[in-house]
Amino acid sequence: METLKNYIDGGWVSSKENNTATVVNPASQEVLGKVPYGTNTAADVATAVSVASKAFASWSQVPVMKRVQPLYKLKQLLEEHAEEIARTITMECGKTLAESRGELQRAIENVEVACGSPSLMQSEFSENIATGIDEFMIRQPLGVCACVAPFNFPGMIPFWFLPYAIACGNTFVLKPSEKVPLTMVKVFQLIEKLDLPQGVINLVHGGKETVDALLDHPEIKAISFVGSTQVARYVYARGTANGKRVQAQGGAKNPVVILPDADIEMSTQIVTDSVFGCAGQRCLAASNIITVGDNGRMKEALYEAAKARTTGYGLDEKVEMGPVITGESRSRVEHLIDKGVSEGARVLLDGRKAKIEGYEKGNFIKPTILEGLPLGGEIIRTEIFGPVMSLIELKTVDEALDFINSGNYGNMACLFTSSGANARKFRNQANAGNIGINIGVAAPMAQFPFSGWKESFFGDLHGQGRHAIEFFTQTKVVVERWPKEWSRKF
Repeated sequence: METLKNYIDGGWVSSKENNTATVVNPASQEVLGKVPYGTNTAADVATAVSVASKAFASWSQVPVMKRVQPLYKLKQLLEEHAEEIARTITMECGKTLAESRGELQRAIENVEVACGSPSLMQSEFSENIATGIDEFMIRQPLGVCACVAPFNFPGMIPFWFLPYAIACGNTFVLKPSEKVPLTMVKVFQLIEKLDLPQGVINLVHGGKETVDALLDHPEIKAISFVGSTQVARYVYARGTANGKRVQAQGGAKNPVVILPDADIEMSTQIVTDSVFGCAGQRCLAASNIITVGDNGRMKEALYEAAKARTTGYGLDEKVEMGPVITGESRSRVEHLIDKGVSEGARVLLDGRKAKIEGYEKGNFIKPTILEGLPLGGEIIRTEIFGPVMSLIELKTVDEALDFINSGNYGNMACLFTSSGANARKFRNQANAGNIGINIGVAAPMAQFPFSGWKESFFGDLHGQGRHAIEFFTQTKVVVERWPKEWSRKF
């Protein structure tokens, strides 16, 4: 089986690293490919950054209206090949085909927003700040920028960054997750068809050695990362220590509060989709489901909806939830469920040791529901990153807010209610960067930043929208005077 190649300087080249890791279908365990993995991938980074740095000198001087033209074509190519890319996402990532299609649509929307960079980059001008003196601000690109992408959204998350970076005049180096590199390989086969100068966009494979090389390289000016909080903190610390701009999205433990006046049928469907969508492997997955007041009917409805959810291979259109990414992930999630039980939780619905006919070797965990976890325990505050719902009963909205705000994470918090007053209070007081009201996954559209607070984000400017434009540019303030006496000399 051929080892995947890097895309550097406008062409596909072999890695300098001979060792490889396997890319495995998490449902069937079929080996899909081999990816370079080892210390010599640092040499690949050096080559990619060198050509990207050289390309920056000319690309940064291309007018922004011309820089966005290839993005229009990229949008068209992504749309034309959407089904092929979505199937690749499902095969190597495990999510359902519907989820893969939705992910790719979000990627395309970010390309669309980045096409508006000529307007988004405009700044301010003040005439006569003093007699005969004008002052204005302009935005200029940083240089070579890089992205370290996660496994759970291989088609979407690189597009939180890539189109904005190049539209702003930067050049770009992308490192996809070694677990799911095939999606971006397909995307780069489309990028190859764009009218882009060589070296503007590059792809390098690898693991931690590749990441460290990106974090340490002096020519890389900015790093974008999405992953666990532990690694996000590491990336932020090492990147900023090397003088780079860093935006590092971390983990989450997202709470959803359901009030007695919420619509049970609607809330049940939305919350269940939020918890178990993508097998719980997303940073906006609901985890702690908090029912306020006497809400026994809601618990029963959530149980029935989770129990009825179909688990299997994502390419089957009838399947509603796929496997987790690796056997190690499955073992980790099942261990955390066991840990919850040891802390006193009751397993209302048990998805451990799941076997799917025809895919007995797959990394499957069926929907699981825990109740009665102690609020001061470990599992109630640990990101499980799997299809596990924790049910919590509290008496008031204020108690729910206190519980939410006491947590380490601040990625998302959602409320289900028919009360405008409670909704307003919740959105104002919940300490999270993305708030949902009768929404189970408060994923910002591409024109808004993907916010995160506390240990869910390290940095100042987030991905997507205007934040991305600001992250990938630096401001320059110009103060000008043109005395009339000088103009008469010429």
